[in-house]
Amino acid sequence: MPTRKHALALVSAAALALSPLALSHLDDKEFHQSYRQSYFALLASNFGPMGAMVKGEMPWNQEQLEGFASDFQAVTSLNIMRGFPEGSERGTTRAEPAIWENKEDFREKFGDLKAAADDLTAAVMSGEKDAIAQQVGAVGKTCKACHDEYKSKDYLY
Repeated sequence: MPTRKHALALVSAAALALSPLALSHLDDKEFHQSYRQSYFALLASNFGPMGAMVKGEMPWNQEQLEGFASDFQAVTSLNIMRGFPEGSERGTTRAEPAIWENKEDFREKFGDLKAAADDLTAAVMSGEKDAIAQQVGAVGKTCKACHDEYKSKDYLY
């Protein structure tokens, strides 16, 4: 049976081995853009399947839905504003300059997203399909409100 030292050594070795992989997608020259693009990719990869389940485009799986909702809610808890400091509007970005001109409105929209994510998670945990569908729609509207003003129309996803 492994001792505590062995377990600690194994965890340390795994952390050292996986750290470069976790950071490999970050661009040193455009760190803030990489940070926020990663954030939005995580949102999309969790929200997309929920929308697909609600629309009947993929089989309904309550357990998976709960996982997606929980992860989506966790991502909305991260401080995305760290990815939008002054000067990060330059470079490879889909962010509109209006973000830096209307930072308080932009910040409020993320507060709306967090509240919508909390409501979505509660609906998903209830298991009531109509309530879930309604909250998926509400989150979609919250996302769209920000995209309409602050995301370049010339984006890839």
